[in-house]
Amino acid sequence: MRRTLFTLILGLALTAGCAALPDGEMGAAIEKTMSGAHRSEANRARDVYRHPRETLQFFGLKPDMKVVEIWPGVGWYSEILAPVLRERGEYYAAQFYLDETATPNMVAGSRSYEKMLAGRPAFYDRVRLTSFMPPRYLEIAPPGSADLVLTFRNVHNWAAAGSDEAAFRAFYDALKPGGTLGVVEHRAAPGTSREQMIRIGYLTETYVIALAEKAGFRLAGRSEINANPRDTKNYPEGVWTLPPTYRLGDQDRAKYAAIGESDRMTLKFLKP
Repeated sequence: MRRTLFTLILGLALTAGCAALPDGEMGAAIEKTMSGAHRSEANRARDVYRHPRETLQFFGLKPDMKVVEIWPGVGWYSEILAPVLRERGEYYAAQFYLDETATPNMVAGSRSYEKMLAGRPAFYDRVRLTSFMPPRYLEIAPPGSADLVLTFRNVHNWAAAGSDEAAFRAFYDALKPGGTLGVVEHRAAPGTSREQMIRIGYLTETYVIALAEKAGFRLAGRSEINANPRDTKNYPEGVWTLPPTYRLGDQDRAKYAAIGESDRMTLKFLKP
């Protein structure tokens, strides 16, 4: 009953505003989804680091958009995006392509994600699954069809694999003219070498902006929504030392928990 009531309220909120929801109402719709019973307590606990309402509003999310999320993993942002877009928009989840290059974590994440979607059809029955594994599997949505492409903390993986340029070209191809690419990524100190960036999992803003511009995008905005000045970026296991990964296990765990999740750039690009 609680889930049905929540879905009804959210649907009424989105339908009432249609495509022209003011920022305040869009924010309220996102927050209502964030408070829904379908979200796990572990995921709610990370809102303080990931700032989903502010981040999605900065990227210009509207309920009637066609939105593509790249590598949703186990579905942290899907819990928010899928319900918000369910009635008026379209949500494409471009998940890992499980070929011979897929890691065990990718396989496990994909299986968990599929189980999540199947378990709550009232929220996820309209999610459109596509596959993405640059440089070979790149069609995340029909060409020129998306209003918004989103990627959260993934660019360092493509940089390490040497497929980051192919990834950004795929985003460009999927978007409509005037469409938006939203990028959140671990932020390295200016001047960090590419070799060091690959080792620690942080990228410079200059590096990411150059990738996007090479693909044809224009930088449209930066935000400090996901900044963390406590992050010194000099840990034994790179960014994976910090939560939520805690690669060192219990070693100095309290210290890393006090730092919190990584310092992140939040960049908005437009396709001309």
